[in-house]
Amino acid sequence: MTPRMFRNSPLVSRGAYGMVQDHMCVGAGESVVLTADTATDPVAVEAIMRAVTEAGAQIAVIVVPQLPFQGALANDFIPPSVEAAVRNCDVWLDITFPYMAGSRAHDEAMKDSKLRFMLAAALRAEGIATIYGRADLDLFGRIQEELDRIFAAGLGKECRITTPGGTDMRFVLGKPGYAKRRKASQPGLYTPPASALMFPEPKSVQGHLVLETIFHEYYTRLTDPVTIHLDGGIKEVVGGGSERKALDRALRRACSGGYGSIIHLTYAYNPAVRYAGEVFLEDARALGNNAVGLGLPWWLPGGGENHPDGIMSMQSIWIDGRQIVKDGLLHGPQLEELGNALEPVLA
Repeated sequence: MTPRMFRNSPLVSRGAYGMVQDHMCVGAGESVVLTADTATDPVAVEAIMRAVTEAGAQIAVIVVPQLPFQGALANDFIPPSVEAAVRNCDVWLDITFPYMAGSRAHDEAMKDSKLRFMLAAALRAEGIATIYGRADLDLFGRIQEELDRIFAAGLGKECRITTPGGTDMRFVLGKPGYAKRRKASQPGLYTPPASALMFPEPKSVQGHLVLETIFHEYYTRLTDPVTIHLDGGIKEVVGGGSERKALDRALRRACSGGYGSIIHLTYAYNPAVRYAGEVFLEDARALGNNAVGLGLPWWLPGGGENHPDGIMSMQSIWIDGRQIVKDGLLHGPQLEELGNALEPVLA
């Protein structure tokens, strides 16, 4: 539950403005749909509504029972009224969790070339404050551009990632699945800033990764970290205690009986976010963290936003032998300069 102090917090208001008006570019006369569920933080809903209204736009909030699964697995649980609403708006903000991205409602709505969609799963008032309210969004944009440039230059080259927790994996960098833009000035899918994406060639992954938190059927911190062995894909899952059964089910459900591979990896760089093991969206943006997508890539049959995700922290990254992240911090010429400028914006 959101502490009472967040209800009228200037940081939450500033963050909602940053999300709605600065990042998503909501303007006067536009129509916005906000989808939430019965587990959603009502303070976050209020803050977003105010920011949309102050922008001169109209907003409709649709609350659904919390979905049992995300993506296409949620098709049978998303009411037709939601599908109708999101096909007839300019901006769709989704803060359900499990989320609707990858569902039939989402895919049909995205066929309309005008829609700007924000995947902000389980966003709380605290998340609005830390992800947007205490953020230098322009600096985040410059870091995103520099990392995208490095990842593009590394296309087809080997990337290695290690963590103190035991991860040591290698893969060939593949083509980006989509671009993360500073501003939602054109139609497409958007996610909150400060999480740069890497896309591996799925059959190239080797080694093992150790995850500290996991989103399979729900999101949880692991008292016994799970280790995933990789050899051209996911070969074995060990550890994780009783959570391994839920992860096994989620992987097989997303991959039609198999385990699949690694879909995406990330480098997160928001210094205001704390890695608490409570909200995946926030933990996936805490400085130095890596949100790892497991299962099938979205461009393959049966893939999409059905996949489980896990997080590892304090990563180090090398591309073609060049280290760009060391113990969670940006490393090397220009990157260190950008990293040194990363400071939480004070209230």
